[in-house]
Amino acid sequence: MTREYPAAPLVGVGAVVLDGDRVLLIRRGQEPMKGQWSIPGGALEVGETLLEGVRREVLEETGLDIEPVALIEVLDRIARDADGRVQYHYVLVDYLCRVTGGDLHCATDATEARWASREELEGVAAFTVAVIEKAMALHAAPSASIPPAVPSNQGN
Repeated sequence: MTREYPAAPLVGVGAVVLDGDRVLLIRRGQEPMKGQWSIPGGALEVGETLLEGVRREVLEETGLDIEPVALIEVLDRIARDADGRVQYHYVLVDYLCRVTGGDLHCATDATEARWASREELEGVAAFTVAVIEKAMALHAAPSASIPPAVPSNQGN
């Protein structure tokens, strides 16, 4: 299925990777949102679970191995062209994640990667900032109140 002008919504995964009070950002190298700062993530591949997809996307874009800790948000991201037609439609599943290994460097689909504080989120899309803020609040909460990441349901 084509990503631009799709026949049906695509599933995308995103990772809010925190390091203390900083969040991992990448500058997107592909549409949608090419050239903008965002959280690492991308489209789920056929046969891939949500958790496998978020791990793969972060590794591909940043060189970091991560572990999804909790589900943050599920949301629609719909972009229309000048004629009002749906140009992109993603159902995004975003996870709070922690680094387990690797070295930070930008890789496929990203032109830059960096750690940013809350004060350095200017220029990041409002819906992305809202997800980051929710993840930071979740991260600051007692661990008993953090909902777990969705387990894999292979074979069902």
